[in-house]
Amino acid sequence: MPVVTLENRALLEVTGTEAAHFLQNVLTTDLDSIPDGVARPGALLTPQGKIMFDYLVFREGPDRFFLDCRNDIATEFAKRLIFYRLRAKAAIEVKNQPVAVAWEENDSSVSGFDSSASETDSGTVRDGRFIELVVTRHYGRLPQANAGLESWTSLRIEHGIAESGTDYELGDAFPHDVLFDQMDGVGLRKGCYIGQEVVSRMQHRGTARRRVLVAEGHAPLDRGADILADGKPVGRIGSAVRNRALAIARIDRGKAAADEGKAITANGVERHLSIPSWARFTFPQGAAEEG
Repeated sequence: MPVVTLENRALLEVTGTEAAHFLQNVLTTDLDSIPDGVARPGALLTPQGKIMFDYLVFREGPDRFFLDCRNDIATEFAKRLIFYRLRAKAAIEVKNQPVAVAWEENDSSVSGFDSSASETDSGTVRDGRFIELVVTRHYGRLPQANAGLESWTSLRIEHGIAESGTDYELGDAFPHDVLFDQMDGVGLRKGCYIGQEVVSRMQHRGTARRRVLVAEGHAPLDRGADILADGKPVGRIGSAVRNRALAIARIDRGKAAADEGKAITANGVERHLSIPSWARFTFPQGAAEEG
């Protein structure tokens, strides 16, 4: 079982009798639907629907929540939550501490996972972004690391799990772009939250065109490299390990180029773009839409 320590994480602890109501009204995640022992992704959005801060959220009891986020954005994230808190009875505290992640290699099924087991293991929750694999996140007393950060990056690439800072910039992506709609990171049936109108409109009109894809080829990929279809930019490479990488790209334009037999390249080498195996969206049919 690989275990990797993530030094770049922090926890925001939100407690109080109105903590759940307060967070439910500002964050994209539907807190009422999160099982015990599971952390789900989500975001605090701008009013225009762009991701301002991203996180994984889990609960410990009815009045205590933890937001696992990048440590370099934790203080600003807390300040923004305090700004929106108004008179809600909720306390917000930043806890700078590393996180460890662990997973079973070559485990393609989650059928044996018992979420109740993690409830008895204090400080351990399942990472709900991974649909086909049980990945656990550990807080407090961390298990001994036996693998490096590249192993974690490779796992994220394999499963199409994008993170801000390495795969997209905050303020530059919608929740659909990074597949939050595919992994219960947006509550499409809960009440209003900041940016909700834009997210709902994108969902109901089916206008999501930028998506996380897995890019592969016969030569190494560089983070930040443009993805070109017939010489025109359609996306950008994110986290990369050797010949595989995450990419956020226009799926309509990429599909149109492939249908017309035009090369899709990055770093000057032809690449293949694929949808993560667990995702429910598909490449669109017909010509690319403008905009």
